[in-house]
Amino acid sequence: MKIFSESHKTVFVVDHCPYMAESCRQHVEFDMLVKNRTQGIIPLAPISKSLWTCSVESSMEYCRIMYDIFPFRKLLMAALAAVGPPNPRADPECCSILHGLVAAVETLCKITEYQHEARTLLMENAERVGNRGRIICITNAKSDSHVRMLEDCVQETIHEHNKLAANSDHLMQIQKCELVLIHTYPVGEDSLVSDRPKKELSPVLTSEVHSVRAGRHLATKLNILVQQHFDLASTTITNIPMKEEQHANTSANYDVELLHHKDAHVDFLKSGDTHLGGSSREGSFKETITLKWCTPRTNNIELHYCTGAYRISPVDVNSRPSSCLTNFLLNGRSVLLEQPRKSGSKVISHMLSSHGGEIFLHVLSSSRSILEDPPSISEGCGGRVTDYRITDFGEFMRENRLTPFLDPRYKIDGSLEIPLERAKDQLEKHTRYWPMIISQTTIFNMQAVVPLASVIVKESLTEEDVLNCQKTIYNLVDMERKNDPLPISTVGTRGKGPKRDEQYRIMWNELETLVRAHINNSEKHQRVLECLMACRSKPPEEEERKKRGRKREDKEDKSEKTVKDYEQEKSWQDSERLKGILERGKEELAEAEIIKDSPDSPEPPNKKPLVEMDNPPPVEKSKGPVSLLSFWSNRINTANSRKHQEFAGRLNSVNNRAELYQHLKEENGMETTENGKASRQ
Repeated sequence: MKIFSESHKTVFVVDHCPYMAESCRQHVEFDMLVKNRTQGIIPLAPISKSLWTCSVESSMEYCRIMYDIFPFRKLLMAALAAVGPPNPRADPECCSILHGLVAAVETLCKITEYQHEARTLLMENAERVGNRGRIICITNAKSDSHVRMLEDCVQETIHEHNKLAANSDHLMQIQKCELVLIHTYPVGEDSLVSDRPKKELSPVLTSEVHSVRAGRHLATKLNILVQQHFDLASTTITNIPMKEEQHANTSANYDVELLHHKDAHVDFLKSGDTHLGGSSREGSFKETITLKWCTPRTNNIELHYCTGAYRISPVDVNSRPSSCLTNFLLNGRSVLLEQPRKSGSKVISHMLSSHGGEIFLHVLSSSRSILEDPPSISEGCGGRVTDYRITDFGEFMRENRLTPFLDPRYKIDGSLEIPLERAKDQLEKHTRYWPMIISQTTIFNMQAVVPLASVIVKESLTEEDVLNCQKTIYNLVDMERKNDPLPISTVGTRGKGPKRDEQYRIMWNELETLVRAHINNSEKHQRVLECLMACRSKPPEEEERKKRGRKREDKEDKSEKTVKDYEQEKSWQDSERLKGILERGKEELAEAEIIKDSPDSPEPPNKKPLVEMDNPPPVEKSKGPVSLLSFWSNRINTANSRKHQEFAGRLNSVNNRAELYQHLKEENGMETTENGKASRQ
């Protein structure tokens, strides 16, 4: 709250006219002993408060909350004299509210003790002490014209008293006054006055009108106004375990709403996590932040890292849960409060504790302490991202340092250039396109692009800058013609990554994005973009050559894959065929030995004996991995080949291709070549 703001002085003016003695028509049960009442006793009828009683109680509740939270040097001049209830038979002219408004203006002109001390300390600069205040008027207006008449009365009174205060040493002129008119009426009736937001009637006076029903509705409205006037906020403590009054062995959970300065929620507002709950006593009229009760501490020996402490005031001070919580804390206990979360570990953000008979809401630091080691960069917003452009960011900070700006500079239109605005404009230009992660950029990882990237962010370019940018673009074109590799990140990709043409396409797109981000800086930026687009639009011959190169690479990849598969299959077949020949040779040799050793066997014919190979050639292992399907197919084919005589055409085939009808071609004078094409001799 600002020093000498409108909240420094607050004057209550409560209408004492005969109409305020009317009932508010909101009944209150007076006889609560319903279950234990003996038979034959007539219950007491419910009672209702008057409009005057509701207004006084609401005003005093406003004062109680304010004094609980600001007990020192905050003055609340309440013009609630002990005049008693209004007389319904009194003359309305004798108790007009206009007299109260005039007295309120006179009170605002008086110098308070706090203002007198400030003026004494400043002495020569005493005029710097301001005099502002607020008038809260609770009445029952007849119509909107009646409200305007009250506003005109206050405005004229301020004007007259400012003239008197200008010639007095004991009075101060009113620099700013807020008039809050609250029209209250009984429950069940229609309001004759419409609400109106804050409106400036003059440089000194502002006014707002609230039309509220009497009873608890009026108390709720003043509860909301005290939060707006003194920058307060609401916190609801949930799940407070308390023993039942009727059943001492059982306990239930209760909620207690507290008011305090809004700075206790500054961490929530920064993070955007407000935990808004619907447990506020005023329903949808007021927002409250919900915090959950934790296990209480028996003593205050444990020291917590606290960033702030603020006095609290219960909203419903007379309720049993509020009274139990207050007594619990005043006995020297401390209670930790946590943020309600559906998942994850609990976060303790606040603590309730008493000091010197006053209860404070302590704000605990839920983030990393300044006493701890600095966090690793991998713990930032990117999670496990570790490839940040740390070196480039350091260079970026050096280029955008703030320095004293002594000599004034002027813009092209002749207006004075503000240094702060110029610094913001430069920072905006440098960050129009600035990737944070190495894997998200290509051009900022290339040394060849540095001359262009360093000058394109300027507000204006020289002819030399344009020439350097064009040279950079031509160098990139030459790199693409030579098919030089680019620093493309392959993190998170399988295989070899994108092909060379795709890499250059990504590079050109990113470079175009960078240049287009600064195209509106000057006409020479446009020339750089035109040069870039001209180099990107390749001639048709170049595109056709690129297409043929891509087709040839794809064809080579396919043929290489086919040759590898064929070599694996043929090596398997050869090894199996060699094994079969060796096994058949062993069987024939064994049969020949058996026949030779028999006494009745004739002499064997003279044939060349089969010589067994002492050292058979090792089976050639296939290179590379072999799939299960290829392994099983080769085994089945080998087994089937043993059961029949091999086809002569397959034995004489080349690459599993046999030439048919060769004798016809020989008769016609044709002969075949190795590639299978016929040529006439």
